[in-house]
Amino acid sequence: MTLQLTLLVAVALFSIGLYGAISQQVVVMVMMGIELMINGVILAAAALWWFLSPTVIDGQVLLLVIIAAMTVEMAMGFGVATLIHRARKSDMTDDATELHG
Repeated sequence: MTLQLTLLVAVALFSIGLYGAISQQVVVMVMMGIELMINGVILAAAALWWFLSPTVIDGQVLLLVIIAAMTVEMAMGFGVATLIHRARKSDMTDDATELHG
């Protein structure tokens, strides 16, 4: 697999995620779109580090830290989406506009 092909797949993931995040009104679908966008960025960064300096593992370790932080962030987001659904019996993004503080 070449660098160009890997970056093309990363751009495709990011584009699909961007479309999903912009076009949807359901909170979970928006979060899935954001997840795809982040995965596209992670894939592009991993490909660049792998093809530019495959012997140095600093980039891969940084990506593992980013993936762990992304997992925690998405778990918290799904928890908030679940609480919104339970409280308001709706999962649309328009119903989450009163969340602040």
